[in-house]
Amino acid sequence: MRGRAILISTLAAGLALGGCRTVPAMPPSAADTPPPEGAGTWRATATEQDRLRIRNWHSSWEAALADARAKGFGAEIDREGVLLQPNAALPNPHLPPGDYRCRTIKVGTQGRGTLGYVAYGWFRCRVAPEQGISSLVKLSGSQRPMGLIFPDNLKRQVFLGTLELGDEAMPLNYGSDRMRDMAGLVERIGDNRWRLALPQPAYESLLDVIELVPAG
Repeated sequence: MRGRAILISTLAAGLALGGCRTVPAMPPSAADTPPPEGAGTWRATATEQDRLRIRNWHSSWEAALADARAKGFGAEIDREGVLLQPNAALPNPHLPPGDYRCRTIKVGTQGRGTLGYVAYGWFRCRVAPEQGISSLVKLSGSQRPMGLIFPDNLKRQVFLGTLELGDEAMPLNYGSDRMRDMAGLVERIGDNRWRLALPQPAYESLLDVIELVPAG
């Protein structure tokens, strides 16, 4: 856990420094609502690659769904309902602190060596307060996103973090390896149900969607 704490602290320091920078205008999104006060701080922290991922999230999502359907996974996509619908976000995206069950669905493929759709079982995730915002860490599994959740608008928050793999005990700092950096949208899609959508991940898929529900 110490390595994860170092990563979170590094990201939080970037947030504090980012408050002194000029924040660009908020790009259009499916949530056509004004951002709350203080929103936009994630842009001062995010790499250019991750700002582009967030800016193009909708087209990336549609491309991933189209690729998976073309490969014969339409029934699986439909069965997941709102979880995989790009415009299903509800107001009040805040993800409360606590332990969660989380599962990942990989949609679309970057090459011939992987399937167009893969749904994994449930693992453990945790959300914790972190210097006025929140941290999100996947605690189990071979691919473990971890990072910070920033405010954005009334229907989404933005996740910035990095990917810990296999038996690694010390995650890389955000911004030090573009192949490990992650950026995504945290959205509420039901009562006590959220998702973290990660467009254009570095490996395997065109879109990763992590479903989160409270543990217990």
